[in-house]
Amino acid sequence: MKQLILSAAVMSTLAISCKKMDLSPVATADKNAVFGSEKGLQLYATSFYNDLPAAGDVVRADNMSDYGARTDVPTFLTANGFTPLQGSGWSWTALRNINYFIENNNNPAVPEAIRTNYQATARFFRALFYFNKVVRFGDVPWYGKTIAVNDSVQLKKPRDPRSLVMDSVLSDLNYACENITTTDATRSMITKYIALAYKSRICLFEGTFRKYHAAGLANGLESTANTWLQQAADAAEEVMTEGGFSLNTAGGSEQSYRQLFISKQPIRNEIILSNIADATLNVLNDANWYWTSATYGSRLSFTRDFVNTYLNLDGTPFTNTPGYQTMLFQEEVKGRDKRLQQTIRMGDYKRVNAGVTEAAPPVFSYTYTGYQPIKWCLDDMFYDGGTRNDNSISLIRYAEVLLNYAEAKAELGTITNEDWSKTIGALRGRAGITGGLTSLPVTIDSYLQQNYFPAISDPVLLEIRRERGIELSWEGLRYNDLIRWKRGELLAKSWNGFYVPALNTPLDLNEDGKMDVLFYSGTAPAAIPGVSFVNVSPKLANGNANPQQLAAETSGEIRWLNNIERKWEDKKYLYPIPTNDLLINPALGQNPGWE
Repeated sequence: MKQLILSAAVMSTLAISCKKMDLSPVATADKNAVFGSEKGLQLYATSFYNDLPAAGDVVRADNMSDYGARTDVPTFLTANGFTPLQGSGWSWTALRNINYFIENNNNPAVPEAIRTNYQATARFFRALFYFNKVVRFGDVPWYGKTIAVNDSVQLKKPRDPRSLVMDSVLSDLNYACENITTTDATRSMITKYIALAYKSRICLFEGTFRKYHAAGLANGLESTANTWLQQAADAAEEVMTEGGFSLNTAGGSEQSYRQLFISKQPIRNEIILSNIADATLNVLNDANWYWTSATYGSRLSFTRDFVNTYLNLDGTPFTNTPGYQTMLFQEEVKGRDKRLQQTIRMGDYKRVNAGVTEAAPPVFSYTYTGYQPIKWCLDDMFYDGGTRNDNSISLIRYAEVLLNYAEAKAELGTITNEDWSKTIGALRGRAGITGGLTSLPVTIDSYLQQNYFPAISDPVLLEIRRERGIELSWEGLRYNDLIRWKRGELLAKSWNGFYVPALNTPLDLNEDGKMDVLFYSGTAPAAIPGVSFVNVSPKLANGNANPQQLAAETSGEIRWLNNIERKWEDKKYLYPIPTNDLLINPALGQNPGWE
């Protein structure tokens, strides 16, 4: 159990119960011991939580995104590197466990209200399971009950249409939202409002997918897009009006955003569901190790193109600033949306080293672009090695619900100034932005449009997409957003970093009077204490192209791994059915383009 902190005795019992359920989900003599009491239902239901993302999954979830430069180009994004032979994800064990519970949760010894609550919880997890499968594969076979190992008809059946599967997902979600009665202040148990929050996420995905893929994968479903968008808006609105949540503002514009990602206990007014850490039970995560290691993680760093989308504090686009293209790092980060300083190393950011607080500028053994993230990292360097982090990792939070509501309403064409003010305006206000908080925008930001969403001419939608990218960065939602918006080609963008004015010139990135980094070509100059040297020669000593160069050789933006071709093809909006699974059941058929 990853999400719930349970006593050792309960965990032991659960492990034994789950093992029995997974290996032999058939009628047994002890079935009544599980389904004949509320405690038995509770123990079984906790096994479903293992299907939620673990803390480490969330920390790594944006490993493949348009705004993240990393150690290597994902195989999936290379021209010929990924085939169905490398396919994965066609696993159905979790579904069998859920369906077995749904089928057998009918013992009259347990009051009906209690059975209904746990039935609703199981159906929530089934909806989540199938949504993830549809996002990855499109059409999948719908199984509403457990299948016997000798039932060749069901095991060998073809995939069901997306419309049937997603209608079933929505049915499960609606049942969950209407019937879950569990209450929980720890933010680790599924409640009605968690189900509603996820419903807003899932329905927004499906509605926009059907709209923007109307001429392709969603052909024939575009007429139903608005139905899903309305469901998303309604679910989000119910959370907003009845859930009792609010944005965290306790730390002011300087701290309230980052507090959400480094707190040991989830900040309950905003975090809706969380992976809760507990050092006493050794329930920890490795966020610091992943984000501050030169070898363990992927050295994920923001690209400059994306950092350029952070607004000025007055609400105007940064890219309207004359000369922004050649502005130095230490200057370009000033006067910006306060979430920037709470997301990357900049300004007076500091870390603790053996009890001593030290300035912490970007370190080029951890970053390729200079925009080094801190979002999930604790400031004490003690946590940097191994699985030591005791900060809780959010899975869904109120800010996303606000964004889901705003986007669904904008896509429907029904968003109002009031809607804007309580969603995008509230998020920007928390980030210290002062302009454009109460009225719908009327001017298109040409930089955002040209570089990210050229087909969008509605300034409201453009700004909502900007806000979603910034607010939810590194939380694992970006890939799915690009898929549903049909903007997969952004994943093939080149990776750029901050502007370097000249070679062999040390730079003070945090303006503390100490030089931090120097870029050189050819032979390195004499060492300078405390300064990292970065080789940007076009060729390395072995004759190979240098993966880290400057745009104009002796100056310009940092370029990382542009020597490796990236290629986006529309077939990649779905993953292929793995070859091994297709061999077992040829009736599944392969996804378009992967044949």
